[in-house]
Amino acid sequence: MYIHPIHTKADYKAALKAVSTLVDADPKRGTPEGDRLEVLGTLLEAYEAQHYPIDLPDPIEAIKFRMEQQGLSAKDLQPMIGGLNRVYEVLNRKRPLSIAMVRRLNSSLGISAECLIREAAV
Repeated sequence: MYIHPIHTKADYKAALKAVSTLVDADPKRGTPEGDRLEVLGTLLEAYEAQHYPIDLPDPIEAIKFRMEQQGLSAKDLQPMIGGLNRVYEVLNRKRPLSIAMVRRLNSSLGISAECLIREAAV
């Protein structure tokens, strides 16, 4: 099994093609093909993290997305944010999230604290 680092876009495309072929073959873990798939996946992940980084989402958009995912209303956020007026102020970007709100949203909705403490877009 010959595997080399991914340095160029051509290397990246070749690795993607090899992974696609391996995924279609569905190799068992611990087999030479399974090991090759695992190593190539790790190399691709590292290359993509360096060349195609994904920024954290806006905190308010993350809250709205989670609300949509879980079928929550503004009223459901009251235990995490405060009174309904405060919930709407936060969702409409009139009031920033406090540390206590961040902790409760993180704990209750599973939104990363790193995302929630980001500066919200105006």
